[in-house]
Amino acid sequence: MAGHHIPHFQNDGGHQVIEIGVKEFMCTGASVPFDHPHIFMDLGQDNEKVCPYCSTLYRYNSTLKATETVPAGCVFHVKAA
Repeated sequence: MAGHHIPHFQNDGGHQVIEIGVKEFMCTGASVPFDHPHIFMDLGQDNEKVCPYCSTLYRYNSTLKATETVPAGCVFHVKAA
């Protein structure tokens, strides 16, 4: 979908739970080179889901923007090649 950006999240801090403000996103695990395959996750009607690779529990929080996480600093910024 043109113009549609899917947020990517990472868990460098080894957090058990990361709260996010979107229901569709990519989990990257940790920063390169410690990442796992970047997988698309869709919460659908649920408010939380566990990543099957890194076991991070993502929890939807409607008060957060797409670029915010709790704890802070878990947004993965895609770097251009």
